[in-house]
Amino acid sequence: MNEDQNVIKDTTVSTDNDTIREIKNIEGAIEAILYAAGYPIKYQKLSEVIGLSVSDIKTIVEHMAQSYNENDIRGINLLIFEDSCQFCTKTEYAPYIREALGIRRGGNLSASSLEVLAVVAYNQPVTRTYIDTVRGVDSSYAVNSLIDKGLIESCGRLDAPGRPVLYATSEKFLRVFGINSLSELPETESLGNSDVGIQINISDIGEENSAVNESSADTSEGESQN
Repeated sequence: MNEDQNVIKDTTVSTDNDTIREIKNIEGAIEAILYAAGYPIKYQKLSEVIGLSVSDIKTIVEHMAQSYNENDIRGINLLIFEDSCQFCTKTEYAPYIREALGIRRGGNLSASSLEVLAVVAYNQPVTRTYIDTVRGVDSSYAVNSLIDKGLIESCGRLDAPGRPVLYATSEKFLRVFGINSLSELPETESLGNSDVGIQINISDIGEENSAVNESSADTSEGESQN
């Protein structure tokens, strides 16, 4: 190998090293922003701050998520949403978090609220009448409670007489249950009337997921109402 070839090789190695350092620096900046925020940060905001396109930011975040989410040693997950991302703690470390922070148990949703949430999650968008039909009881209290907690939200109106409000799960729902999208909901079983197709296996996600995030979701209810 002659001297010119050695120079080219050294230059290439130097450029590669600079690129790696730049990427690591960008990942470090994103990590710091997400850690400091504690809530979902939009890719657009990260793009503006870091000076890269939204597409590039998403690609880097997806690469970071693999490192966090596929590493059994880490206690953090990096959740990826359609237009934002956020850090959250892993389910298995919930007992340690409760003990260290003095978080009381009992913050999980009531059975009635979980039923309503499952009906909405698996069949959205739905009207309150549909929810009542599926459950066989009035669901006004549970629906309003879930709206107050930010787990479901109105998403329009049905094109029918009276134009009833349609409900769907929110982005907060994904965060509280520790999933990136509705496609990650567990497999379901149809219960009750097959024509209605109620599916309420949402609790299979695990009680701990909602418990870990109970301080932000304020899911404590202590209710017996429908």
